[in-house]
Amino acid sequence: MKLLERMGMFAATVCTGVALLAASPASAADALEKTKVSIAVGGKSSFYYLPLTLADRLGYFKDEGLSIEINDFAGGAKALQAVVGGSADVVSGAYEHIIDMQTKNQAFKAVVLQGRYPDVAIGISKTKFASYKSPADMKGLTVGVTAPGSSTHIILAHFLVQNGLKPTDVSIVGVGATAGAVAALRAGKIDAISNIDPAITMLESTGDIKVVADARTTAGSKALFGGPVPAGCLYAPTEFIEKNPKTVQAMTTAMVRALKWLQTATPEQVASTVPADYLVGDKPLYIATFQKVRESYSPDGMVPEEGAKTALKMTSAFNPAISAASVKLDQTYDNRFAQTAQQKLK
Repeated sequence: MKLLERMGMFAATVCTGVALLAASPASAADALEKTKVSIAVGGKSSFYYLPLTLADRLGYFKDEGLSIEINDFAGGAKALQAVVGGSADVVSGAYEHIIDMQTKNQAFKAVVLQGRYPDVAIGISKTKFASYKSPADMKGLTVGVTAPGSSTHIILAHFLVQNGLKPTDVSIVGVGATAGAVAALRAGKIDAISNIDPAITMLESTGDIKVVADARTTAGSKALFGGPVPAGCLYAPTEFIEKNPKTVQAMTTAMVRALKWLQTATPEQVASTVPADYLVGDKPLYIATFQKVRESYSPDGMVPEEGAKTALKMTSAFNPAISAASVKLDQTYDNRFAQTAQQKLK
């Protein structure tokens, strides 16, 4: 009888251990198709990609059983090239790239939205602003963007076309983001800039530029695009998403969790969470910049249908290869992952 009792106790102990193991993060990770994922991003320290940084720094990817490697590039176009070339799995980049890639018969989808506004602004240097009366005066200027073909370049082209110019009426120079962009303008290497924060606010606060178009706020986006435009998002080849749905769900859940944290976090908490070098030696300026762009972040990670239509309208205005007839918008994003994340995080 005692032997049977001991055997029963042993069996119960084993079952308990198995149950605990099944509930552990390591076991959850084993259920994923991929636990190690490489994300390519163009300008990680910028506010455009703040939700990605927060998901990483707050340990949310790790909580989902993921080991994330974030590779930083000079701009979104370079980050996309990394995924196309096979050196990264997923892009943290601008939604409009997905539309462009579809016209090239390369299928990508956004799975979680980081920004509902692009957080891009266009500014004229103080040396050129005296002669600037209207956007027509940009003709012949050298304009710095994060990288040719990036979102900052696309939005600049939209602004030029919107005001009766051609994208080729200006010279484009890739200057990266943050320190590189600031240095290029102050050194006189560019006459104007289309870039993201904190670079724009840094230059604006010192009087080095005057902003002439601003997509960092609701009002500015409406003036420039007619409404919200999906901006930074996690997107990947459709084939990758189909082969790795559990991994994609884990990434999306971590990102939505970061977005939810961002909705209630204080500016001081944000500044204390990001790497120290993001503050570029000026924490008060970083906090002021965050407060300026805070409303640009998505509250739920969902790509809005109307926003996708606005993005298509924007890109097709200057790119003859893109038209409403040539693009299937419903194949450029998949909100099911963000919806599942919302339910999980309630």
